[in-house]
Amino acid sequence: MKRIAVLTRDCAGVNAAIRAVVRTAAGRGVGALGILKGYEGLIDGLTVPLTRRSVSGIINLGGTILKSARCERFLSADWRGRAAETVRRLGIDGLIVMGGNGSLHGAHLLHVEAGVPVVGIPATIDNDINGVDLALGADTAVNVALDALDKIRDTATSLERIFVVEVMGRECGYIALQVALAGGCEEVLIPERDYDPDRICADIKAGNAEGKVSWIIIVAEGKARAEDVARAITDRTGFETRVAVLGHIQRGGRPTALDRIMAARLGRAAVDALLEGCTDCCVRLRNGVLDLWPLDKAVLLKTTPVESDYRLLKLLS
Repeated sequence: MKRIAVLTRDCAGVNAAIRAVVRTAAGRGVGALGILKGYEGLIDGLTVPLTRRSVSGIINLGGTILKSARCERFLSADWRGRAAETVRRLGIDGLIVMGGNGSLHGAHLLHVEAGVPVVGIPATIDNDINGVDLALGADTAVNVALDALDKIRDTATSLERIFVVEVMGRECGYIALQVALAGGCEEVLIPERDYDPDRICADIKAGNAEGKVSWIIIVAEGKARAEDVARAITDRTGFETRVAVLGHIQRGGRPTALDRIMAARLGRAAVDALLEGCTDCCVRLRNGVLDLWPLDKAVLLKTTPVESDYRLLKLLS
């Protein structure tokens, strides 16, 4: 294997992983190309050479130096064929794809349909890759959201208000539940479990009767809209409620030490997997151990037990 290429989505830790891939490849005598703008760039042949020097100084940067873009064209088998042609034309012997379900599913299709050697690196703030304990970027996203929540709590306490804070998480409540636990919140609404507005409002009234003057509820975007939840609380309790939607702030920020170290390990493991002839798999962290996991399993819907942590949240609130 003489040349590998790297394709990315954006989240904290991706640049550190790019650095690890490029420098590991260089140490193994293999060249590296960066694919610009994700699968769009793979279709159109947009690349940049990557060397030890070109990835210097990026370990602490959020986002991705290779840029990222959604690619509707890649949903078509014809355009995926064009992407495979680019791989052959550029002499790419293996492709490392960093991203979430969509990106890893695309990598799987490239291998199945065109025989492209691919290895994935799970990188998504939602932490929703099946069979993976922790994806790259998730720890940073939780810490960014927690920092914002700590500031919101100052205001909630001072003004004696109920705050409903919306965080990212379409199908997975990882960020919401982690932030709620770490932030000492009173309630969390996540896709993995149902919630009862009447019960929440009864808890708020009971707490208020005992002198509780502020309340913070975390809502995962995939479960409900913060504005709707806040309106329902005000209508049922008569208490003033405020809304904060954290939005894309959670996708940015300098990666935590955990994400940087994990990026180094995953990047090296991905290169070694390709050089050993492994394909159609991702490198993953599972029970504290790095191993390989088939992509067709990684892209399945992730089911995560949440009841234990939810009960802990309610016990401590």
